[in-house]
Amino acid sequence: MSGHSKWSTIKHQKGAKDARRGKLFARLIRAIEIAAREGGSSPEGNPTLADAIQKAKDNSVPNDTIDRAVKRGAGELAGQRLELATYEAYAPGGVAIMVEALTDNRNRTAADIRHVVTKGGGSLADAGSVAYLFNRRGQLVVLGDGVDEDRVMEVALEAGAEDVEADEQGFTVTTAPGDLRAVRAAFDAAGIAYDSAEVTMVPSMSVPLERDVAVRVLRLLDALEDLDDVQDVYANFDISDEVMAEVS
Repeated sequence: MSGHSKWSTIKHQKGAKDARRGKLFARLIRAIEIAAREGGSSPEGNPTLADAIQKAKDNSVPNDTIDRAVKRGAGELAGQRLELATYEAYAPGGVAIMVEALTDNRNRTAADIRHVVTKGGGSLADAGSVAYLFNRRGQLVVLGDGVDEDRVMEVALEAGAEDVEADEQGFTVTTAPGDLRAVRAAFDAAGIAYDSAEVTMVPSMSVPLERDVAVRVLRLLDALEDLDDVQDVYANFDISDEVMAEVS
């Protein structure tokens, strides 16, 4: 499992226990609103909205809160108008970072991100200089011992997954963004538990990190995710299991 996938899993587990649960809810709700605004209020005809709703449900956001977010995004209820903004940066060690934010003030958000990146030993990058290193993909992560590898492979590939990567921690199933819902449904039907399933940005190449640099990179990612406007942070680092155990 790549360092990026491990980091996504750590964030997922951390978010489920985080005392700042309200902040997590706010991010999930904003994602629903903008998806509904850009693609319509029907999940059946708007895969981005369907994914955003499922992610909110996975994190125990109440159904009535989800419904209101959809209506606000579709213009049926009054609410703050947000727009999606993407920022590219480099972290210590030459790690590439992509930051996705939902904001009502691009200047404020850009200044906040620049401050955090610079303070963390990184630098903002020109548009396009980092984005080409990432591809949008669906990822379903199965963790735990005793999982039947052949069964995971069978269910994933029959459902249309692109790849299944195994390591001692479990499996990472990669799909096209539009196929994640079908693959997830197949795992549900097969009774195979998974830790997370979401559309994310997967790096095409990774930068291996030693412990000291890994600590700085993870600290910077945490600081970026603490910003109110930031929705998601992606990075192309790779950290060995031994180092990850020390720094996570």
